[in-house]
Amino acid sequence: MWLPVLVIGVLLVVVVHQAIVVTGNPNLVPSLLLLGSLLVPVTFVLYLDGRSPAYDVPLSVLLICGLLGGVLGTAAASVAESDAVQHLGGLPTVLIGLIEECAKLLVPIGVLMFTRYRSNPADGLLVGVAVGTGFAVLETLGYSFVILLVSGSLGLTEQTLLLRGVLSPAAHIAWTGLAAAALWHAHAQRWRPRALVVAVGTFVLVVVLHAIWDAAAYWPTYVIVGGISLALLIRQARKDVLTVDGRARPATPAGAG
Repeated sequence: MWLPVLVIGVLLVVVVHQAIVVTGNPNLVPSLLLLGSLLVPVTFVLYLDGRSPAYDVPLSVLLICGLLGGVLGTAAASVAESDAVQHLGGLPTVLIGLIEECAKLLVPIGVLMFTRYRSNPADGLLVGVAVGTGFAVLETLGYSFVILLVSGSLGLTEQTLLLRGVLSPAAHIAWTGLAAAALWHAHAQRWRPRALVVAVGTFVLVVVLHAIWDAAAYWPTYVIVGGISLALLIRQARKDVLTVDGRARPATPAGAG
């Protein structure tokens, strides 16, 4: 499904952009912001979901996770960051990473505790990716809206949409996917000490990656941090492909299929 969604989404963005250019109608700007924010993150979720038979979570549940995770995550992070600024007089990047990564885990923890989508360890990654997608989409919408208000430049706003959209799989989506996957793995291992250490270590890692990303001032840093984050996510997804219902599956021979 991911390829048709990507192609149709790009065409819709172009159509809306051209309509704004031709008519100058500001009523179309929210459509452009929404489409631009959704396109790459949603395509990435569909791509990941279609890669493995190991995932049991239906798209309807992923949609709910993305919506709740985005709204609750951004709201909780905003309140916590505002409170931290009032008490500390500033907001270190490591604290931003800690707050936002904690906020994004609210919905995955709820899914793990209260739904039936907790028995399959592979589902954690997909739930986390969906929540990270919701968070990234709403954050991108917010940044783009502010830039549009401050600058009044549609071109600058579209650049922000494109940049944040392309980078989102290597940032919020990857970090939340990794953290949630570690939680599901720990649950599958009945919270044994080793699995718990892995879950805590994974969370610390994503907080550090997030903090470095926020503190970065040069493109090479984004490339390195984003590359590490995305490589770890793909590696975890690959492990899920080889594991269905807790049983190892042999890898497909090179060139097969």
